[in-house]
Amino acid sequence: MSVNYEIYAIRYAHLERTARFNFLGGDSHDGPMPLDYFVWVIRDGERAFVVDTGFDAEQAAKRQRTLIRPVEKGLEAIGIDHAQVTDVIISHMHYDHSGNPRLFPNARMHMQDAEMRYCTGRSMTHAQLRAPFEAADVARMVHRVFAERVLFHDGEAELAPGISLHRVGGHTPGLQVVRVSTARGPVVLASDAAHFYANFEQGRPFPIVDNVTEYLEAHRKIRSLAASDAHVIPGHDPLVLTRYPRAGTDIVRVDLPPVE
Repeated sequence: MSVNYEIYAIRYAHLERTARFNFLGGDSHDGPMPLDYFVWVIRDGERAFVVDTGFDAEQAAKRQRTLIRPVEKGLEAIGIDHAQVTDVIISHMHYDHSGNPRLFPNARMHMQDAEMRYCTGRSMTHAQLRAPFEAADVARMVHRVFAERVLFHDGEAELAPGISLHRVGGHTPGLQVVRVSTARGPVVLASDAAHFYANFEQGRPFPIVDNVTEYLEAHRKIRSLAASDAHVIPGHDPLVLTRYPRAGTDIVRVDLPPVE
């Protein structure tokens, strides 16, 4: 019997910026195009999986982002105690997806082999490549490895019935997306395989990219995994909050059909 999950997109931070910063090669129109920052919760009646850990107030100040609400408060709003979460999926190791060191003390982290190789290897000797990473976040993940609190995956893996992980690369070598069974069909949490709907729908890469070919091929992979383009959830697009039914302040249910 298939399992259908609820999926919550929880906004925790915001950044005002213009379109030229969101596309490889810029954008000639360069109108306002802000980023929102999300974590996601996948749950049924028995378990809850968190996708990414976000960043805290200290990191928000360092990176000049607006922290709207601490991640743990957003989780509390839907009845999730971060200390009780047992499984966290790390889409990739950029600071806004793997921070918040005080959260999830009892969780196992799921990540791709390729991502750990990338964020601890030769590439981090280049300032431009390491800029989106925080050394402290990477070091903490290494300590989790030694404490046997990281489960590595190589390519595709079934995390639970109806939840699967898929390495797509592009943005980072070990970027993974999450395919989730829902009542409206399989939904793909694309994370930074597409920051915005426009990156995905127009085939225009975000400028932070490890491999452009893999980035564009990731979109093909995502389309093969999702029921339709309307089942793809980008990682940073404010439109997510307007396209899906509200489940609280700065929280929407993306397992439900888009609102008309």
